[in-house]
Amino acid sequence: MANSISYKDTVLNVGDTLSLSYKIKEGDRVRQQLFKGILINIKGNTDQNRMITLRKVSKIGIGVERIIPLSSPHIASIKVDKKSNYTKAKLFFARNLTEAELKRKLYAKK
Repeated sequence: MANSISYKDTVLNVGDTLSLSYKIKEGDRVRQQLFKGILINIKGNTDQNRMITLRKVSKIGIGVERIIPLSSPHIASIKVDKKSNYTKAKLFFARNLTEAELKRKLYAKK
């Protein structure tokens, strides 16, 4: 189980808050959509099948998860917004917490 990976000279750790810019094709136009969330899972053991799961809480309080393959050509950029000091490999307990409780657990100073 991995709790950190390297993607294009960026180190991604479980618990970090990421901003992922994703290319979406609509007809003949291509636009970029930003998905900002907490990295809760890293799957795969090779670069070809590696996937990450990002989770965010929408404005009305509903949790949204997105599974993104890192080998996808639709990823424009991934930026780490906030580093976490969480050390476990999976963050599935985050599904049962509110946003304030989750931030308290992930970003508390140790």
